[in-house]
Amino acid sequence: MLQSLKTASAPALTREELIARAESLIPQLAARSAACEAAGIAPRETIDDYVQQGLLRICQPARYGGYELGYDVLCEVIQTLARGCGSQAWVHMVLADNPLKLAAFSLDAQDEIWGQDSTARICVAIAANGKAKRVPGGLVWNGLHPFSSGIDHADWVICGGNIIEDGKVVEGCFSVIPTHEVEILDDWHTVGLAGTGSKSFRVKDVFVPEHRTLSKRDYDAGTSPGTLYYTAPVTKLPRGGVSAVTYTSVCVGVAEGFLNNYLDFTATRKSRGASVIDKPGLQMGIGEASAQIEAASRLYLGAVRETMQMLERGQTPSAMMGAQGKRNAAYACQLATGAVQKLFNQAGGTALYTDNALQRQFRDCYGAAAHYSVTWDTAAMEYGKAALSQAAKN
Repeated sequence: MLQSLKTASAPALTREELIARAESLIPQLAARSAACEAAGIAPRETIDDYVQQGLLRICQPARYGGYELGYDVLCEVIQTLARGCGSQAWVHMVLADNPLKLAAFSLDAQDEIWGQDSTARICVAIAANGKAKRVPGGLVWNGLHPFSSGIDHADWVICGGNIIEDGKVVEGCFSVIPTHEVEILDDWHTVGLAGTGSKSFRVKDVFVPEHRTLSKRDYDAGTSPGTLYYTAPVTKLPRGGVSAVTYTSVCVGVAEGFLNNYLDFTATRKSRGASVIDKPGLQMGIGEASAQIEAASRLYLGAVRETMQMLERGQTPSAMMGAQGKRNAAYACQLATGAVQKLFNQAGGTALYTDNALQRQFRDCYGAAAHYSVTWDTAAMEYGKAALSQAAKN
């Protein structure tokens, strides 16, 4: 009997329980953050905590012991963890979101992976950098895939690429490959989110059986095998629009952690022998920055909650809703980074020391906002184009 069938009856955790568990980990993540950054990967203890606390099962199908909760719950947990450490929260984000990607593949692929180990961890490199050749029974895959966060802790990788015939692209696709069949490259050396271990990996002449491949066309259209099998609303979430909110959840959570640390740091800080807490400009800066961070949280979470509510009613979110969700996700990052910049400018020279958590949180906040999915100019343009197109039809 598959392990998935044995664990399917395990009681699922609620949103409140998951958030409480995430909150309990904040001090530990904060204590590990400097070592995480220095090592360039999340500590093994952190990954073990995520597994033991059930924090990687939020969106995993119930068939394999998952909770099938909403994407908004996933974001709330990520945001909570990010108050402790941006890098470790980012790794949680990818490892907890990727079960949804695997759930789009055939049940044969899911049974091969989760049926043997329902806690198997999956990382991704979605960009179409792979080149695949059709052979009997599947594909032969080659490619250099960058930005695969958490790959040092993953059992499997999902690769994006194209099937090539006679030197031409005939179809976009994804494949699932065991990490022991790829070469991990130590090339992640960055100024922000340095502890995510978002390394590149190389695939060379690896055979991928047919059941572990997925058509990009079917995935984008929502007609992939897993999408047709599952009924949980979260499995119907359109990718590429509002799904960008997970990156925002890290950015906003880091900003919240920064604000908390800034208040503790500033409450007892002196500048040239005098306390700074009575300075009106500093007080105003805290008021404005805290409002920006709270607004950022409400802005992006509101969009993903509305989408989940629509999916729960069995409705399909419109393209306009997707554009709005992506706009909100990107603008929330603008608000969060702006708030952190404002406070960091007021923190004084001692905040620059490398043993001060503020400077790391400052860099991590901007690192999260640098993801292409939350680029403000692109998101604003896409929303503006969609809004004008809708107005023209009315």
